[in-house]
Amino acid sequence: MNTYINRGDWIVKNSNEVYDNAWITVRHYEVTTPGGTAGIYGEVDFKNLAIGIIPIDTEGYTWRVGQFRFPLNAYSWEIPEGGGPLGINPLESAKRELQEEVGYAADEWTEFLQMDLSNSVSNERAVVFLAESLTFLGTSHEDTENLRLERLHFSTLYNQVLNGSIRDSISVAAVLKLATIRPDFLEIKK
Repeated sequence: MNTYINRGDWIVKNSNEVYDNAWITVRHYEVTTPGGTAGIYGEVDFKNLAIGIIPIDTEGYTWRVGQFRFPLNAYSWEIPEGGGPLGINPLESAKRELQEEVGYAADEWTEFLQMDLSNSVSNERAVVFLAESLTFLGTSHEDTENLRLERLHFSTLYNQVLNGSIRDSISVAAVLKLATIRPDFLEIKK
């Protein structure tokens, strides 16, 4: 007798792992769909939490990080981002990423966004923080990163999101939400 597992209104008849590395596991499922038909489903299981940070200095400036993104085969400008191991406090991962990528530590941290990323094929989640009261320590980029940093006013970053020159999903969502909850960051201080 077969034992089937329900996932909501899907029935999983069989599953197997088809790929695994340090960051992801890919699984193939044979299922019965919510409509009652036989089907298949592929799922990417992420082993890290996606972490995003918008650091804002006392003048309203922030940083964007440029890098080539292998899956897109394209260059991308983004807020500082990285991965944090599951089971580790996301704030600790955010602190590490901010220092590694931009070279700063922050005394004030505010979590302001959680997201499910590409939830039709993956379980990847993101947490985004605002970092303030910044102190420069120096960067320590990873071997897999060839990063370019640019300091710009938050209002400029916001306009780059609006005009489509920044397309990274975490960056877009984070900048739009932060502009909504902290519109004072859009003002240029004199």
